[in-house]
Amino acid sequence: MLTWKKAGHTRSLVIDRERHQDLQKYRYEEIVKQRRAVIQQSPGCDDPDQSVFQDSRSPETVDVVGLHFPDINECETLPDACKGGMGCINLFGGYFCLPQSPATTQPPPLHLVPLLTVPAHHGNRQTASNQARRISAQCQVGFIADGFNYCTDVDECLLFSGICQWQCVNQPGSFRCVCPEGYQLQGARLCQDINECETGSNCRDDQVCWNYFGGYRCYPRNPCHEPYVQSGEGRCSCQSPSACRGLPPTIVYKYMSITSERSVPADIFQIQATSVFPNMHNTFRIKAGNEGGQFFLRRSSNISGMLVMTRPLTGPREHILDLEMVTQNSALSYQSSSVLRLTIIVGPYAF
Repeated sequence: MLTWKKAGHTRSLVIDRERHQDLQKYRYEEIVKQRRAVIQQSPGCDDPDQSVFQDSRSPETVDVVGLHFPDINECETLPDACKGGMGCINLFGGYFCLPQSPATTQPPPLHLVPLLTVPAHHGNRQTASNQARRISAQCQVGFIADGFNYCTDVDECLLFSGICQWQCVNQPGSFRCVCPEGYQLQGARLCQDINECETGSNCRDDQVCWNYFGGYRCYPRNPCHEPYVQSGEGRCSCQSPSACRGLPPTIVYKYMSITSERSVPADIFQIQATSVFPNMHNTFRIKAGNEGGQFFLRRSSNISGMLVMTRPLTGPREHILDLEMVTQNSALSYQSSSVLRLTIIVGPYAF
């Protein structure tokens, strides 16, 4: 219990001794000196010599002569009012300290100075209508005052679901968003894929780097296997008709990446004829790799087809599809085919 006296009457100011006793002892002499100086210069004081604080017992007990004088801004008059880089907030009759940065591991308790109510002075008669008052804490953004006037951290991660695209980490007075491996933070809350093929990969010279959502893979620069030989970048051709009987004359290798749990149905890849001849009819089909029925190849026109994803895919996973275009001319009894071998890399996340 902290008490102050006026005209023989004792008033009580309720305050938490455990929180504020040490601070008051430390600041008491400085506050008294500052108040003496202000009171002695104040024209509202009848007797400056008597209008000062009297220390009757200890810094826990403060005697005030009931004269009317202006509030002292301790934050301005005491250069070191708050220690440890804390911010000073002035109140009428006192002040308190708040941490300026939320990066501390534990938010420090508020240091409050008692708010003293000074009665008005009317001639020789003094009146007082003082009530015991508890000082309310004013907290920084990210903190909320509890029942004991301590500023308690607000857990934004618990309060706001989905505030981060991947994961939210609560911090004193704030929060931060983090991203999984293979991603970097974009802005404050979103995750952006890192293109390891540009930033640096471990692919060999005879390999090509392919970036996908959340990582990268190394594929051979020459994907051709016997009896095919490389005839261009990602293109394999069969040079021996007898060895390639029943096989497509050309195989083209392509790569693409998609995110996990993509909404369906979704058009994801277009296949198109590179050469067009009169009276030729083209059909499109998935020749291999669609055992699970996740895809469908729709004929868009005589020269193009669209690969449609019909079921959501979950990664990380790799799908290899052989998309075949069959070219026919019934008048000439001509039929030929070409295959596009599409590798689809599904990322581990939905972003």
